[in-house]
This record gives sequence, structure tokens and C-alpha cells, in this order.
Amino acid sequence: MNKQLIGSVLLAALLVACSSKQVKEEPKAAVEEKSPAVTAKAPEAAQPQTSTAQTSAANDQNVSLNPLKDPNNILSKRSIYFDFDKDEVKAEFRPLVEAHAKYLVAHPDAKVALQGNADDRGSREYNLALGQRRSVAVKKAMNVLGVNDKQIETVSYGEEKPRCSDKTEACWAENRRVDVIYSGEE
Repeated sequence: MNKQLIGSVLLAALLVACSSKQVKEEPKAAVEEKSPAVTAKAPEAAQPQTSTAQTSAANDQNVSLNPLKDPNNILSKRSIYFDFDKDEVKAEFRPLVEAHAKYLVAHPDAKVALQGNADDRGSREYNLALGQRRSVAVKKAMNVLGVNDKQIETVSYGEEKPRCSDKTEACWAENRRVDVIYSGEE
């Protein structure tokens, strides 16, 4: 029995000794900065290109770190559109609402304003009320998905913030929306 215990301890010690630790790979620019060959002064003309490339890489990294600003991420889409005189979230926009709700649940310190809008048909008071109903509809959908009330503010701009001012159906459709604005963005 002692031999089995000693054997098990030795096996465990061997496995621990052989375990590898994942090494975090440094970005290429950081490795080049540490290289003695690169420390020699480069020609003046080459320096602006390096700083521009580093700035571009830093901007790309910021976009990849912030899904709200990544144009390839659904979270960069910020408008939920509605049918004429309706305040129900359309089926085609449910995945967008779900994605924003999932983000808010995962980031409990994040806050969002849901800005309801309407086209310019109808009275000013009616459009303010319709914009509010639309923003509340999106809020309720997010609440059902687990978002805390404290993270969501609803506001209505009615017809005051149009995206388009032509008197066409296509233009009015752009104005019937709720905009999702994260705190610190406006």
C-alpha cells in the first residue's frame, strides 16, 4: 500500500513538473522594439510610416476589443425599425435586441438609452407617445431577456430627430425607429 501511495505521489509530481504554461505572445511591434538591431536610429523618412502603422494597429485592436464599434459585429447596428403606427418589435429585429440584451447582461455596469422616434405624420403629441411606446417595447423585450431596469432609460423624440425629411414612404420608414445609445456615446 505504501508503494502505491509513493508511486501516486511521484506520478503526480512528475505530471506537475511536465505541465506547460501557455506563454502570452507579444505583438510583433513590441518584439521589434526590444531587438538590438532595431534600436539603431532609423532614417527620418521611415519614422512617420512606423508611427502611422502603429496607430492603425492600435485602432484595429481597439475595434476588436470593443464589439460595440466593430462594424462586423451585430452590436454595431443600433436601430430597430417599426411598421407604420405600430410599437411591436418586428421579428427581423429580435436578434438585434437579443444581442444588445446579452451584452448588457454580460456587462452590468453598461447603461443604454432607448430613443423612440416616429415619422412626421400625426400630431406632435401623438408622435411623442408613439416614440415612447416603441422605446418601452424594446425595453420590455430586453427585460424579458434578463437586462436590469437600472441599465435602461427610455426616451421619446417623436418626430424631432428624423433621419430623412422627404415625404416618401421609404423616408418615413427610416424615421420609425428606436435607437440604442450606450452611455458615453452621445
